[in-house]
Amino acid sequence: MRPLVLAAAALACAVAYAPAWATSHVFLVQNSGWMEPFYTDPASQYKPLVEAVIGAATQPGDALVLASFNQGLPGAPSPRALLARTVDNKPSSAAVHAALAPLAVARKPNSNALADTDLGEAVGTAMTQALGGKPGLVWLFTNNKNSPNNDQATAQRNREFYQLIHAGAAISKAIAFPLHMPVKGERYSANGLMVYVFAVQEQGRRELDALLRSGRLAQVITEPPARLKPLDQDTVRLVPTRVENVPGVTFATLPDGRLRADVDAQATANGPAPAARITWRLENAIYPYTIAHARIAAQSALAGAVKPIGLAQREVTALAPGKAQPLASTMELPVANLPGKWSLAALRSAGSAQVLPGRIDVQLAEQRLELSQAFRQRMATLFPGDPLPDIFTPPERIQGSHATLPVEVRLQHGAGPLLAALGGLFAVLAAGAGGLIAATRGRKVLVTIEGEPRTVHTKAGAKTPLYDRAGNKVAELHTTLFGNRLADVREGAQVRLGR
Repeated sequence: MRPLVLAAAALACAVAYAPAWATSHVFLVQNSGWMEPFYTDPASQYKPLVEAVIGAATQPGDALVLASFNQGLPGAPSPRALLARTVDNKPSSAAVHAALAPLAVARKPNSNALADTDLGEAVGTAMTQALGGKPGLVWLFTNNKNSPNNDQATAQRNREFYQLIHAGAAISKAIAFPLHMPVKGERYSANGLMVYVFAVQEQGRRELDALLRSGRLAQVITEPPARLKPLDQDTVRLVPTRVENVPGVTFATLPDGRLRADVDAQATANGPAPAARITWRLENAIYPYTIAHARIAAQSALAGAVKPIGLAQREVTALAPGKAQPLASTMELPVANLPGKWSLAALRSAGSAQVLPGRIDVQLAEQRLELSQAFRQRMATLFPGDPLPDIFTPPERIQGSHATLPVEVRLQHGAGPLLAALGGLFAVLAAGAGGLIAATRGRKVLVTIEGEPRTVHTKAGAKTPLYDRAGNKVAELHTTLFGNRLADVREGAQVRLGR
């Protein structure tokens, strides 16, 4: 087995025994030649940053894998395991600090030359061998240089790294944090550091989104995350700013940004479908890209009906990251598709609101993204002369995107239909109870046999034989809910109902 595979097998131990619900983290710390000032400058905050990020990103139960990386060579595998453990209730800071403390700049085998770097190799090994093809998060701490000697393979490695991120199906989401970290060593100096986070598979993406929402990482890294992937989802955000209510419909914006429509079922039952005029704030949510141009369309999916939304303008131009532009629209509510007042759902929710989930879909076509000038300048300052910012160039195949705004329709039904239904139910139950009583109650029936009146005790459904004075059967008395009758009367017998 090759040394690189042996090292990767050691990395996989913690991942293999992590609980199913936990997040698997692989932290890759670069220690190749260009990283020399980050290790030799006494004021360097490189290792303290790594420790702080690990402490913020992991929680009890997570699998924590820490490894150094440069470029794998025979006799010098990369990545190299430093720590592999399952995070428990005790802080991991001491173990992480002890693992990082002796880490120094790597050299090539049997040489004083500083080690080269292969970013793609490090990330690929973390995904395929450390994570074993399972979901998780791969963290990369790097100065963005792929070779200390700028050899002919550097450009090729950069392209491979670009393809791994943008074209690789395994990485579902990728973000980066360019950080200001000036350091000066004996050989080199640097102004900045890049922290990448790669979410592997859809579960990894959900885990990364949850981590970002928690705010734990933002307590360590205050810079906004720069998105690398995906660039075709959630590129814009819709925020309602003004809503003109229509008869029978009242709109409100919920604290989480969703739009809620309260519909009075009685007011909209007989009239035309109400159309609300809504003004939105269309925000660019894809930092650090400017939406240079895109054609925009929108539709609503409410109560099982998909309807186009009329927009006052059909194009977005020069929308910088974090900026917004107003967007007026007209949205028709599909009243005909809403449950009627006699539906089971309406009866169940009588006296309260029946909640119908929906959404508004926004599509951007012919989309053209450009890296914002402010971000370009920041990257040029942090990484002067570095070609790797090309990784932020959007792939040509991405010419469209979509975003979704959840909408909640609350249908208000009065209690009248429910009361009427309950009244009808009680009437049926009362009739049934009366019938049951009538069926089980005993009856007295007067019959006359050979001129002698007799009283027969019977009940509904009974067939009672009748006899003369000699004990011969002369007839049968059949009793129902609706009356009595004589059956099987013997020929010549003198028998009748009543006197």
